[in-house]
Amino acid sequence: MGANSSIEWTEATWNPVTGCSKISQGCKNCYAERMAKRLQAMGNPRYANGFELTLHPDLLALPLSWRQPRRIFVNSMSDLFHPDVPTEYIGQVFKTMVAARHHTFQILTKRTDRAGAVAHLLPWPENVWMGASVESAEVVERIANLQTIPARVRFLSVEPLLGPIPELPVAGIHWVIAGGESGPGARPMDPEWVRLIRDQCVANGVAFFFKQWGGMNKKAAGRVLDGRTWGEWPSLDAAAAD
Repeated sequence: MGANSSIEWTEATWNPVTGCSKISQGCKNCYAERMAKRLQAMGNPRYANGFELTLHPDLLALPLSWRQPRRIFVNSMSDLFHPDVPTEYIGQVFKTMVAARHHTFQILTKRTDRAGAVAHLLPWPENVWMGASVESAEVVERIANLQTIPARVRFLSVEPLLGPIPELPVAGIHWVIAGGESGPGARPMDPEWVRLIRDQCVANGVAFFFKQWGGMNKKAAGRVLDGRTWGEWPSLDAAAAD
């Protein structure tokens, strides 16, 4: 439940919660759902419930046992701000992140409405980055809630990018990750959609990270955009100055 990760923008995953439910088009081909069902079929006890939301309190302290500093994706197999995750439990996750200051924790949610509503109940140490998943122009309202959260680094995961986003609100946003969908049933991504995101980031001084073109063979498709690999990281000095 804690492992090295092949995700380009992180180094490890930590899943004190597994399972989720779909709320928008970005969830249609959820990789976590596919993986959960595969692990369930393999008899992994953590996934006895398949992709039903499940708490794993015995894993709450896991990052404290990792001595080497890592960037850790929190709940790669769920959404910490899912309505079925008790607020008290979210607080326990944050307690661990406060104690494990040698790590950097990256939280990503589609439910920024709840994240924004409970943000005042949570500590926000500098090692906790808060992100919103925004797959299309239809869900950009998620960003407004993120912009109210007092995380040192606020970021967007524009993946899977399902359409053009002509006006991406990036005020108070320090980092944008973009990428196409991968795996079975992957929906195609127009290169112009990616350029539109990149150009808005460049114009506003926001770090831009292009993760992948996606498709059935994402490794073969690579991540080169217009002759270069975009792998920018947020400026912590700039974020601290906000």
